[in-house]
Amino acid sequence: MIPHPLPPHERLHAYASWCNAVEGNTTFYATPSVETVASWAEQTSPDFRLVVKLPKTVTHEHRLVGGEDELRAFLTAMEPLGPRAHALWVQLPGSFGPNDLGTLASFLRRLPQSHRLAVEVRHRSFFEDERAERMLERVLAGVNAEWVPFDTVTMFASPPTSDAERDAWMKKPRLPRRSRALTDRPIVRYLGRDDVSRTVEGWKYWVDVTAAWLREGRSPTVFIHTPDNAEAPTLARRFHEEVSVQVPELEPLPTPLPAEPPTLF
Repeated sequence: MIPHPLPPHERLHAYASWCNAVEGNTTFYATPSVETVASWAEQTSPDFRLVVKLPKTVTHEHRLVGGEDELRAFLTAMEPLGPRAHALWVQLPGSFGPNDLGTLASFLRRLPQSHRLAVEVRHRSFFEDERAERMLERVLAGVNAEWVPFDTVTMFASPPTSDAERDAWMKKPRLPRRSRALTDRPIVRYLGRDDVSRTVEGWKYWVDVTAAWLREGRSPTVFIHTPDNAEAPTLARRFHEEVSVQVPELEPLPTPLPAEPPTLF
C-alpha cells in the first residue's frame, strides 16, 4: 500500500480545493471523535457539502430499531460540521424492503429536523414495483427526505476488465436507474468504469438530468465514482464542466491547490 502523501489534518483541505462536496463513507464503519470532525470543519469552507453516512450498527445491524446510543454518539460527533453537513445519509441493506417501511418512517421521524435526510435503498421492489415505489416516496415526503439513487448501469453494461471492476461486480448493487428528485437538493451516486471514456459516455444521462434540475432551481450534488477511484476528483471536475456547458451560470468549482489530484477523502 502506498502511503498517503498528506497528513490526515491536510487531506480534506486538499480535496476541497478540487471539489465542493464529499461522501462521508468512513462514518459508516466507525463514528469519529468530535475532534476529528472539528478538523474536517476547519479544513473546509462553510459552503462545502459533506453527505455523512449513518453507522452500519444503526442501519444494518439494528436495522433502524434500537441503537439509540450509537445514533446519539454519531449525531453528537457531527455537530462541529454545522452547515457543512449537507445531509444525513441513511444507506439501507438490500434486504430492507417494502415491509420495513413502517420502521423507516418511525426512524426518520426520530432524527433531528435540523438535518436534511437522504435515504438509499437497494431492494429491487422499490425500483420495479410501482406500489412499493409510491409507498417509499410517501415515507420520504413526510420528512422532506431525498431518495439517493446509486447508478451502476454503466458498471454492469459489459463484463469487468480489471480486478477493481471484478470486485465492484461482486459487491455493488445491480438496480434500474432512477432519476426523479423528491426535494430541492437531489443527491446522485454514479459508478463508471476504470476506462475514462466509458465513464464519460455513461454519465451523459446525468449531465442532462443535472442541468435540468439546475434550471428548475434545484441544487443537486453528484458524486462520481469508478471502481478504482483513481481519478475520481479529476472526473468530478470534468462532469461539472460538461454541466456548465448547458448551464453557463453554474458556479465554478474552486481552483485546485498546486499539487497532484488528491485521493478520495
